[in-house]
Amino acid sequence: MVKIPLFPLNTVLFPEGKLQLRIFEPRYVDMVSESLRTDTGFGICLIREGEEAGRPAAFFPMGTYARIIDWDQLSDGLLGVTVEGQRRFKVETSELRKDNLRVGEITWLDEDDDILPVSYQGFSDLLKEIANRYELPLVDEPERFDEANWVSERLAELLPFELSAKQELLEMDNALRRFDYIQALLEKIDAGELGQD
Repeated sequence: MVKIPLFPLNTVLFPEGKLQLRIFEPRYVDMVSESLRTDTGFGICLIREGEEAGRPAAFFPMGTYARIIDWDQLSDGLLGVTVEGQRRFKVETSELRKDNLRVGEITWLDEDDDILPVSYQGFSDLLKEIANRYELPLVDEPERFDEANWVSERLAELLPFELSAKQELLEMDNALRRFDYIQALLEKIDAGELGQD
């Protein structure tokens, strides 16, 4: 098993998704410094109970390994980093170090690499529409709109679902199951039944 630092946050990161973070707590400044020095990453998990800062929070055991792709000192003097999701994992056990940084023993989760079936083409069309409307960098990767997993994960991060729903989508091992759940969530939004975080 692999041991990695864990960073519980009020967000869900998907593989190949990008996230900008402001780092100010000493335990995470040290963690980011170590990541930059050793070219390693850390795990981002959604908080189940508690806060991002202060006392260690309870978190969901399935998360995404992230690597730093850019960093800068922000105008307020804090460290700003941009991370990119790499692989999903499950925390098997974790421990709290003396510096209040949680470290977990993890197992990697397999990714689905199927081609998007014709019957699910509407999801690829929806992603293209969102990418074009908001001028997202995704439009520069036209070949990827045929990859079921990539399309399902991009929709999961872009659509206005509650964090608990995004976590469920992250935990699904199959892109088609993810599409079916996205469809159900969209129908609930259309019917006005679904709140948003």
